Amino acid sequence: MCAGARSKGAACVGGATGSKRVPRAVREQQMLDAGVRAFARSGYQNASMDGIAELAGVSKPLVYLYLNSKEELFTACIRREAAALVTAVRAAVERDAPADRQLWSGLSGFFAHAAEHPDGWALLHVQARTHGQPYAREVAAMRAEIVEFVTQLIGAAVREHARGAARARTLAGTEVSGLAHALVGAAESLADWAGDGRAGGHSAKEAAATLMNFAWAGLGNLLQGTGWSPERVG
Repeated sequence: MCAGARSKGAACVGGATGSKRVPRAVREQQMLDAGVRAFARSGYQNASMDGIAELAGVSKPLVYLYLNSKEELFTACIRREAAALVTAVRAAVERDAPADRQLWSGLSGFFAHAAEHPDGWALLHVQARTHGQPYAREVAAMRAEIVEFVTQLIGAAVREHARGAARARTLAGTEVSGLAHALVGAAESLADWAGDGRAGGHSAKEAAATLMNFAWAGLGNLLQGTGWSPERVG
């Protein structure tokens, strides 16, 4: 490794054998890229720091110098992928569009990001949730942020409908929150379905449309006061 690399914010390519200097921030992202790939494909227990260092093109001591431990590397990978997913969903929403279009575009962004980053999605949806409570909490925090965002979008849809309808039912906050949790859960399941080949090549927009067809019509019926109830089954 280069002498003084850490203090100067740079590191040598390939550890001791390289000579080209790489900025610390770039090198850390390369290590995180390698970590995400290794953890997603091999699992936390089977992924080795030797293998991650090799994937990143650096020495194992350099990985420890930058990220301290396997546990901290795993946490850093989870946090990066979680932040990237939330950012993608928020950025995809067409802010000035009608409420249904906003929700559809946000879902499209979600499915597109999961499809384009399968290792990141596997890390968040499988590895982090099953490996232990500290990591599961990181994912739960991300999920709570997405649910809150979807809650806002559904709330905007309810208000938009109320303005344009002569008779419209107002949904309680708990109903809106419950619908948001259900929608996010369905989106996660559909992302798994689309990612393992069962979707037959569905695009992100098609997956979003599938979920909108399932959820939006039901929300419309609910706002019209014709929601399902056990008493209607006879």
